[in-house]
Amino acid sequence: MECELEVWKLSHQLTLKVYEVSKQFPSDENFGLTSQVRRSAASVPTNIVEGRSRQYRKEFIQFLYVAKGSLEETNYHLYLAKDLKYISLVVYEELDQICKRIRMMIYKLIKSLRERWALMVYRTAKSGLRKTDNEKRTTELGQRKTKNA
Repeated sequence: MECELEVWKLSHQLTLKVYEVSKQFPSDENFGLTSQVRRSAASVPTNIVEGRSRQYRKEFIQFLYVAKGSLEETNYHLYLAKDLKYISLVVYEELDQICKRIRMMIYKLIKSLRERWALMVYRTAKSGLRKTDNEKRTTELGQRKTKNA
């Protein structure tokens, strides 16, 4: 199973790296920080791929926001691991750079999806294919009046 989106690929790589570095955490953190950082890291590509499979663009965007939140959570857990001396500053900085790249990619993907959605709505409205509820009611009333006259 692989998603074609570059942001998914990078977030998957981040998850693999998080699993690798968290192996070094103390055993008493197995149900604490180790579990938390792994779940939040895995949540990023999970939400991206789940959102990608949804029918509507708006749903995909919502899942991207959830992925972004999980990314921020992961980034904090890594910062905490650094301060607790579970990972080195060098390892933290490498993972932090990956998080920054993913954050920017998610932002750009959301922006792109919103722009395409807005353009589609504009084109549809301009072509007259999409009418608001008020326009539909007005048209229906006009047609009824014409039939009754």
